[in-house]
Amino acid sequence: MPSDNMVPSLQFLGGTGTVTGSKYLVRTDSSRVLVDCGLFQGLRALRTRNWDPLPFDAASIDAVVLTHAHVDHCGYLPRLVAAGYRGPIYATPTTGDLVRIVLPDCAHLQEEEAEYANRKGFSKHDPALPLYTKEDAERALSLLRPVPFHTDVGITPDIGIRLSRAGHILGAATVRLTLGRSGRSVGFSGDLGRGSHPFLVPPDPPPAVDTLLVESTYGDREHVDEDPSNRLAEVIERTVGRGGSVLIPAFAVDRTEVILHHLARLVAEGLVPREIPVFVDSPMALAALRVYREAIARRDPDIRPDDAGADPFAVPRLTEVHDVEHSKALNRPSEPSIVISASGMATGGRVVHHLAHWLPDTRNTVLLVGYQADGTRGRVLIDGASELKMLGRYVRVRADVVTLPQFSVHADASELLAWLAAASPAPETVYVVHGEPTASRSLAAAIADSLDCTTVVPRYGERVRLDRLS
Repeated sequence: MPSDNMVPSLQFLGGTGTVTGSKYLVRTDSSRVLVDCGLFQGLRALRTRNWDPLPFDAASIDAVVLTHAHVDHCGYLPRLVAAGYRGPIYATPTTGDLVRIVLPDCAHLQEEEAEYANRKGFSKHDPALPLYTKEDAERALSLLRPVPFHTDVGITPDIGIRLSRAGHILGAATVRLTLGRSGRSVGFSGDLGRGSHPFLVPPDPPPAVDTLLVESTYGDREHVDEDPSNRLAEVIERTVGRGGSVLIPAFAVDRTEVILHHLARLVAEGLVPREIPVFVDSPMALAALRVYREAIARRDPDIRPDDAGADPFAVPRLTEVHDVEHSKALNRPSEPSIVISASGMATGGRVVHHLAHWLPDTRNTVLLVGYQADGTRGRVLIDGASELKMLGRYVRVRADVVTLPQFSVHADASELLAWLAAASPAPETVYVVHGEPTASRSLAAAIADSLDCTTVVPRYGERVRLDRLS
């Protein structure tokens, strides 16, 4: 019988007990491959993991494979490179385009926040340091290697990959690893989208694998089956009617585009007045918007055929905010307006400054349109906080806080189960990851009831064998 170090294995180094920090290390007797390399966000206990020493030698990793370009799946890459990683980073071409936007922006925020903390003197560290620098991000970007969908590619002497569409954001993929000598295979759902995404094609069926990891962000709930546009129009009408403005913290990649799509439709249908100014205040979101527009114009296969060629983001009074001075001016709007700004969970970026100025005003509305992880400012607002700490001080929460989870582009519990049920053959083992504990446990129980497979919610740091039981 082979020794443990010769047996293919999988280690869960993130995305367990949380929706952030996704990292999964696959080992064979001759290769080490990391699937996703995300930042931890939310609770302090999670965020401090970003600073912990790696549980492996970064230089020993042969390859990294990315499912998509959200920070919780790719945002740790510069830190990995700073620790000595020099191998290739495989991703779909469009994921690569978006990662080239996300990582420098994330590094800039890290440096900016460290500088602000040092200038204002509210950091516990002296001096406050960024997790990584823009130079680290640029080194990581030089390692990107494009892999088309539905193409078998060998990435080490004994590991091959195949990427399929996940339908979550542009370029998002599910990953199948084949572990050559063992004859075994393992799949990763990444983040799964929904068939109702306004302009992306639905997810492909699951890969045929022995072991499958599935996300569980919404593993314990169902999305409301209604068009969120009507609720969006109601929120805007109510807020503007009392002379206020609507602030929408939105993920820079995909969520901003989805919101603009719905706003454009509402204006075209006369449900939102054409004269209301709409500001997109996020350099990263604006860069991502260009990538989406280019994909639509070139009829990228990720785009629904009926949307190809048209611009679904054509809001009449749309203003792109690039410079800091214009961003600061939005803190005191001269007329009722809509501001879309990153980050989606209000963990950093320009939206934090807008919240500090807008929250004390009862006329305004803060509209939360995505998942809010435990420990983030977005979750604190949803939970009804009367004060919110930001920029080293507490701010009163007097604005209206509204959540519209219908805008989520994560599959809900029923959609996740339907996706798994389409696997042919069914996997032997399913590991439920990328969810808060109650969501992961709930989905695991539902999978165990409906599919003939072993279902497990793994622990952080746990390592499991991928060979066949003999």
